[in-house]
Amino acid sequence: MSDDTTKTGQDRKLISLNEDYEVRDWSKTLGCTPEQLKAAVKAVGNSAEAVRKHLAQK
Repeated sequence: MSDDTTKTGQDRKLISLNEDYEVRDWSKTLGCTPEQLKAAVKAVGNSAEAVRKHLAQK
């Protein structure tokens, strides 16, 4: 994944838990806590769409 926060594309399809700003931004976007985000990625992988669906089921 790119570390350039201005780039979109593949970065918006995958969630990286290695970057603090990504965890913060994805948590805000998905309306969950960082802990919930990390649990969802662990459960379904780092696809943003899969994580969205997983969180919606909760």
